[in-house]
Amino acid sequence: MSSFNFGLATSAQDGTGKKNESAAQNEAGPSSHTSMTGPRKTPRSVKIATWAVRLCFAFVFVVNVQCALGFAFAPEVYMGAYELSGVPGRVGIQGIGIAFLMWNCTYPLVIWRPERHRALAVIVLIQQIVGLAGESAIRATLPAGHDLLASSIDLFITFDAVGLLLMSASWGILLLLEKHARQSDGQNGGKISSC
Repeated sequence: MSSFNFGLATSAQDGTGKKNESAAQNEAGPSSHTSMTGPRKTPRSVKIATWAVRLCFAFVFVVNVQCALGFAFAPEVYMGAYELSGVPGRVGIQGIGIAFLMWNCTYPLVIWRPERHRALAVIVLIQQIVGLAGESAIRATLPAGHDLLASSIDLFITFDAVGLLLMSASWGILLLLEKHARQSDGQNGGKISSC
C-alpha cells in the first residue's frame, strides 16, 4: 500500500520535487476558484461593434487595393489625370500602385481579428492620417492651372477623409463598448472572451 501512495506522489511531482500544475488543480477539486473563473461571454454590443470595425476597415482596404491594382497594371488609364506621359509617367503611376499595395498590408489582420491586432489598427489609422495630411499639403501648394490634377487629388482627399472617419469612429465605439463591458464585468473578476 505504501508503494502505491509513493507512486501517486511522484506522478504529481516534476523533477524538482514541486507539484505540477495539473496535479495541483486536480487536488484543488471542483470547488476551486480557478475552475470557476474564465473568459466571459462577449456582449452582443461588442460583437456588433467588432463587425462594424471589420466592415469599415474592409471597405477602405478593398477600394485601396482596387486603386493600387489599377495603377500597377493599367497605368496608362491614370497618367492623364496626373499630367504624366511616356515611360516616366507609366513607371511613376506603377510605383504609386506598388506603394498602395505595401500600405495596405496592415489591413487584413485587423479585418480578421480587430480585438487581437489593436496595434495594427492604430497603425492603419495613423497611415490614413499621414496620407490625408500629405495629400492635403500637396493640394494646398498646387499652383493654379492644373484643374484635372487638382480634381484627382481632391478625389483622394475625399476618400481618405471618409475612410478615416469610418474607421476611427467604428474603432472608437468598439473601444468604448469593450471598456464598458470590462467595467460591468469587473466586479466578478471575469475577462471578456474574443469574438
